[in-house]
Amino acid sequence: MKRALLRSSAFVRAAKRLVKKHPTTHQPATDLGYLLYKNPARVQSFNLAFGQAHVFYPEASTERCTAALLLDIDPIGLVRRSGGPSGEGFALEQYVNDRPYVSSSFLSVAIAQVFGTALNGHSKDRPTLAETPIPLHAKLTALPCRGGEFLLRKLFEPLGYTLTVQSTPLDEHFPEWGDSCYLTVTFTATCRLSELLSHLYVLIPVLDDDKHYWVDDAEVEKLLRHGDTWLASHPEHELIVNRYLRHQRSLTRQAFAQLQEEDDTDPDTTQAAHAVEEATIEASLSLNQQRLGTVVSMLKQHKVQRVIDLGCGEGRLLQMLLPDMSFLALAGMDVSYRTLAIATARLHLDRLPEKQRERITLFQGSLMYRDQRLSGYDAATVIEVIEHLDAPRLAAFERVLFECARPRLVILTTPNAEYNVKFSGLAGQFRHRDHRFEWTRSEFQDWATTITRRFGYTVRLLPIGSEDATVGSPTRMGVFTRER
Repeated sequence: MKRALLRSSAFVRAAKRLVKKHPTTHQPATDLGYLLYKNPARVQSFNLAFGQAHVFYPEASTERCTAALLLDIDPIGLVRRSGGPSGEGFALEQYVNDRPYVSSSFLSVAIAQVFGTALNGHSKDRPTLAETPIPLHAKLTALPCRGGEFLLRKLFEPLGYTLTVQSTPLDEHFPEWGDSCYLTVTFTATCRLSELLSHLYVLIPVLDDDKHYWVDDAEVEKLLRHGDTWLASHPEHELIVNRYLRHQRSLTRQAFAQLQEEDDTDPDTTQAAHAVEEATIEASLSLNQQRLGTVVSMLKQHKVQRVIDLGCGEGRLLQMLLPDMSFLALAGMDVSYRTLAIATARLHLDRLPEKQRERITLFQGSLMYRDQRLSGYDAATVIEVIEHLDAPRLAAFERVLFECARPRLVILTTPNAEYNVKFSGLAGQFRHRDHRFEWTRSEFQDWATTITRRFGYTVRLLPIGSEDATVGSPTRMGVFTRER
């Protein structure tokens, strides 16, 4: 085993840390073994086409559990089994290279073969836990990154990861030579284990821009299967597809065509349907007017002067704020051009006096990506938006708003799932078919508490609408105030 450790520094490390009252906290931490389908009490070895993989647990306690995947690649045996050099490159290239020592496509294959059950999101003994986002850390050493740390962050940060990156010098004795393309990276996120493994499986060879095996139609299927919930919406999906499929045009065209079919949703159409559908359900309560009125009151209470409405839709909140001259700057951002056009007409921007017009800005953008235009505001409002975000996008949104834009006040509303039984024909269903989730009161509180811990905010949770003694109010509001 000592020889294996010296020969290969490529490993993936998934550690589950416990945080008191965190919604994904789970005890004992050794349940990680059930998710990976590997017993923490013993070392397990697996024969692969290119060598061996070893799984062991450097630590396994109730509070903390770490699993390590160590590859021992046999480069000479690999060349012999493949029939010798292919004629590409110089004569000794297949014998003298970095492949046995780096986190490359060999590691992706090992993840799929050794952790296949976890990668596919299954757990016979802990099925609920397999579907639960938990705090995870993954560390990869000697990770080839053809594009440097900048590309690494462009690929992983939109998926909600916090990265810790350490570069490797070309030669520590000659620092003037600069750094190599190899990085040691720790990825931190709260997500399902299957999501973490899927992201690593796809993006490791993308970072390396290389694969050790022949790429054919089967690779398109693998890419789309493991990227089904996140690839189409990723801002770098073109680069990911091209590199994953080794720039083979016939395969990339096939992948892009299928991605286009999967991501065929028109945000303008969805936005319009969303507005009509929810308005119909909530009309009897005049709930939207209650939400807007409560948000305006809260903004005035906190004496903010610069407000941005994220997911502003048709501009109804901005319409209520515009006549109040205590708001010196107003902005609205939305993903839909059509609704922004409606907001422009609703606010009569073309007829406003020049000084009034200077107070308000509308622009198209996404909540998933860092945007300098979101910075510099005292307060951000997010009204009935987050329930439309799936887990990776919600994680990205959290960082965009609370870590990057970082206003001193955030006012956020979301439906209370418990109240749905009060709506005719809605029991057990979401208020809109585009909702990815609807939280109960306790789930919303758990999420809000996690936000305060991660990003240095305090929060007040308040009801909107008439409260029922059993199921609470139809809408819940979180008022987040920055501590530092």
